[in-house]
Amino acid sequence: MIDPGRQIKKKTLRIAHFGNKKIFERSGGVEVVVAEIASRQAALGHDVTVYNRKGHHVSGAEFDMDNIKEWEGVHMKYVPTIPKMGLAAVSSSFFAALCCGFRKYDIVHIHAEGPSAFCWIPKLFGKKVVCHNHGIDWKRSKWKGGLGAKFIKLGEKMSARYADELIVLSPEIQNYFKEIYNRETYLIANGVNRPVKKEPGLITKLYGVKGQDYILYLSRITEEKRAELLIKAYQQLNTQMKLIIAGGASDSEDFLEELKKIASGDPQIIFTGFVKGKLLEELYSNAYIYVLPSDIEGMPLSLLEGMSYGNCCLVSDITECTDVIGGCGITFPKGSEEALKNRIRYLIDHPETVKGLQARASDYICEKYNWDSAVEQILCLYNT
Repeated sequence: MIDPGRQIKKKTLRIAHFGNKKIFERSGGVEVVVAEIASRQAALGHDVTVYNRKGHHVSGAEFDMDNIKEWEGVHMKYVPTIPKMGLAAVSSSFFAALCCGFRKYDIVHIHAEGPSAFCWIPKLFGKKVVCHNHGIDWKRSKWKGGLGAKFIKLGEKMSARYADELIVLSPEIQNYFKEIYNRETYLIANGVNRPVKKEPGLITKLYGVKGQDYILYLSRITEEKRAELLIKAYQQLNTQMKLIIAGGASDSEDFLEELKKIASGDPQIIFTGFVKGKLLEELYSNAYIYVLPSDIEGMPLSLLEGMSYGNCCLVSDITECTDVIGGCGITFPKGSEEALKNRIRYLIDHPETVKGLQARASDYICEKYNWDSAVEQILCLYNT
């Protein structure tokens, strides 16, 4: 942990970030993290540039935004991107690393394991390089041990070997780098913003729900997040509550279609696709319970957000989730459909338990995880 009380040099830093898609489109957790960090650094007076991928939004061209040159005081740059699974991150990260090498930056901050494979390029040009590990990505099921997994594992090794500083999100990953690479890392947790809850409006019009009458899954649709486990457990409940599966497919369209087949056209199971803005806020604000049944996580921002809206959260008992919820949520054994079904049934039958957890969740999570504190620690790390 970096001491946030340490004196930070009164110097304007030229900072570059890459490893994300487009930060203003909120297509995934990395994008949210980069957006929160970069915008706060710019607000503190630093000269901040983010390198974004060219191409369409991961959930479809209908979610595209115009190529923005400046966002929240942050300079937006776009690099060539090969729009194919496994090649988009490789190509965009390579060109971003080259740009960072040739341009005048004090700090190059690289996000995620795959893009860190090119951390040696700006390092070669004399830049200070900070790699930010968002999870052990090569274990994720969408890579299935192929070339993508090997490239991501290479990025992990390069970050351990060449990064001047290495940020991780959990004690487990900190221990992992120490045991595998004998590499010291800095634990700097993600933050969360305290939101304003929204009354149901769009969700009533679109999905026929009025609040406290649906179970919510809101995250990316990928195999390791186990939405199919939730659907199968829900199908055994015989409840009037609807199940809303909200999130876009990122290189996992086949899995999304598999989920829809499992749901068998049940009108009580609703697939929203990618959501943002007021619709996302209403979904978080009015759920009866929020469920995240993941097998693998880094530090799930969707869980932090779900709790910040005062949700009763039911999560798998992996450390990355249990560390977040503390005593303000419910867990079930990872991968157990029967246990997940029983936990949901218990929460449906015990609204007083749900209300108690809802009442505690927001204050707990917003006091524990703070973006301003995280950015202060990162700036201290830049200046070590």
